[in-house]
Amino acid sequence: MKINKYVEDLNVKSDTELKDELVAAKKELFNLRFQNATNQLDNTSRIKDVRKNIARIQTIIVEKAAQ
Repeated sequence: MKINKYVEDLNVKSDTELKDELVAAKKELFNLRFQNATNQLDNTSRIKDVRKNIARIQTIIVEKAAQ
């Protein structure tokens, strides 16, 4: 599945790469919310996908910190 591949890719990345990925995802979410507020966003489900990706990244960061 596509999600499992994404999680596997995240597990391989280092802490700094994960943090960079998290910052990029949060910026994307901000831009999507801004576009949605100005009625420029066509695919509103993308907001949900980005939020879930942020949660996945944060979960892997916490798991790596606990090891």
